[in-house]
Amino acid sequence: MTHPFLDLAPLSAAHFASIEDRVARLLSTEQDVVIMQGEALLPLEGAIRGTAGPGTTALNVITGPYGQTFGDWLRDCGATVIDLAVPFHTAVTAAQVREAFAEHPSIDFVSLVHAEAATGNTNPVAEIGEVVREHGALFYLDAVASIGAEPVLPDAWGVDLCVIGAQKAMGGPAGVSAVSVSERAWARMAANPAAPRRSYLSLLDWKQRWVDGGRKALLHAPAQLEMLALEACVERIEGEGLDAVMARHASAAAATRAGALALGGGLEPYVYEAVDAAPVATTLRAPSGVDAAGLVAKALAADPVLPLVAGGGALAKSMIRVNHYGPDATRGVVYSSLAALGAALAEAGLAVDLEGARRAVAGAWG
Repeated sequence: MTHPFLDLAPLSAAHFASIEDRVARLLSTEQDVVIMQGEALLPLEGAIRGTAGPGTTALNVITGPYGQTFGDWLRDCGATVIDLAVPFHTAVTAAQVREAFAEHPSIDFVSLVHAEAATGNTNPVAEIGEVVREHGALFYLDAVASIGAEPVLPDAWGVDLCVIGAQKAMGGPAGVSAVSVSERAWARMAANPAAPRRSYLSLLDWKQRWVDGGRKALLHAPAQLEMLALEACVERIEGEGLDAVMARHASAAAATRAGALALGGGLEPYVYEAVDAAPVATTLRAPSGVDAAGLVAKALAADPVLPLVAGGGALAKSMIRVNHYGPDATRGVVYSSLAALGAALAEAGLAVDLEGARRAVAGAWG
């Protein structure tokens, strides 16, 4: 008895390399792209541990929880870390990064999250990249949430380590991820005695045994089903067109923001300025006196498949996140999410305008 998932022929090195090439085209990069056999935390941590050490002075930008995690990893590597933290309802600016360099000219590494899905903000990477290049620092970017929802251009922006994952706006699998690596980043790793070697975290292993070997022999058995799912995901994006996929996410974000404001009931965008709001997910502030987690639970009781979640940690009582990414970046999902929240607000005794929200969603959809 055969099974389509269990009886596939082994994934060849050539097939693996062809998927890497398609991911590289998605990023418009000439840098080496390595697909890692794990969720995006694998290359995110591996890239930091490969390039940072006791001699590193890192500017770590914090606009959400992942920036905090990166700072912990950098300190664990022995790096001197300068945290640049901004309120989670906003974005960092290139001017703030420039000021940090002026105060700490020894900075030689910058870590930044492009879009923080957890807090709903997005950062101006192109402008920040110009500042980083002026000072010659290595630029590390978490683009896991932004890829597919907005432009991600590591070569044009001077990003040395750009990590992506397929599970959000790309609408793909969570079990594999990728990182583009510049020649400067490879050189930094090679010169770092503390960089992981002969380790699952090691990017150098992939460089020496895969990239430098002409991509002829894989390091270990690949995550076959996840790799095929990634290939199918990229193929679907190619079919729809990356610009169209990004436009769909931008429309979903604009419609969610407009619809929430029109809905009323005290619901409002968590990120104050629309220009700072990420297209991958929209965060909302629960009305005063209303528990966000409880509101989300009521909304999901009516429709469990809606992409609604309460904020994490301390934000669970005040933040609601609408994860309108991948297949959920549609007008119908956006309106259904707002309608469910509206019904829960009405049950709590708050006045809402469902028809006004519907009109706002339709009017804001590009």
